[in-house]
Amino acid sequence: MPPSFYVKIYYEYYVGKKLDLKNPIEFNQKLQWLKVYYKPPILTQLVDKYSVREYVADTVGEAYLNELIAVYDKVSDVDFAVLPEQYVMKAVHGYHFNIIVPEKAKLNTLKSKLLLTKWMHKNQYYRGGLEWAYKNVKPRIIVEKYLTQIGKESISDYKFFCFGGVPKFIQVDVDRTVGHARSYYDMEWKKMNLATDGIKPYEGEMERPKNYDEMLLVATKLAGDFPFVRVDLYNLDGKILFGEMTFYPTDGRMDFIPDHFNTTIGNYLTLPTIPKGQEYITKIQNS
Repeated sequence: MPPSFYVKIYYEYYVGKKLDLKNPIEFNQKLQWLKVYYKPPILTQLVDKYSVREYVADTVGEAYLNELIAVYDKVSDVDFAVLPEQYVMKAVHGYHFNIIVPEKAKLNTLKSKLLLTKWMHKNQYYRGGLEWAYKNVKPRIIVEKYLTQIGKESISDYKFFCFGGVPKFIQVDVDRTVGHARSYYDMEWKKMNLATDGIKPYEGEMERPKNYDEMLLVATKLAGDFPFVRVDLYNLDGKILFGEMTFYPTDGRMDFIPDHFNTTIGNYLTLPTIPKGQEYITKIQNS
């Protein structure tokens, strides 16, 4: 089945709207277009939670990277006994492939090995929504430092939606483990009347980070000149750390509320032109 046909069925099934890949209008519709037609090889590196570290180090510096504890090519290589008392374990080639370990003694290692084995099948994540960037990522497991924030049970993350290298708005997620809530802010840190379908809006105002300008600079540099990328950062008691780069948030199947924002945000995303005689784009614009 051609990818273009698959994503049309996939999108309509989950979102309930028709998809015209010849004239996508809304943000999620354009993400589906990018899945099918935008295939510069660098995307494979940037969605890989291990390989992206080199890009971050080269672009903004190693100081913005979380501490890397271990890298494994196979589940059988993982030695839980030598890992620290707290850590986060991730499969590099997908989303939500995480094992968070705040207390090592409470970890069910057998269950963890079964989860890792399930995640490590090549292309498993790609086959769901045909998120092209993940198709050729080598399955690996990484272990990173467990992150905490003073006075909070879970850390907040700041997701910069960048279009053509320009951040347009920020999604802030809080309390992921105890009542996940979300807010959106424009670039002047004014709260937007915007929500995500299925996620509770955060009531009240969130404090603008004191080093917000530095966060904005880091996100802008990492965004390069991609048509769209979401750059995720943490800000832990004044220390900025890189989270990930995402080219298809929520797999392009979670609409914004109110509905008109789907078109407004879609207008931020200018799709690149496919070179004549090609079926898809193989390099970044202006590269």
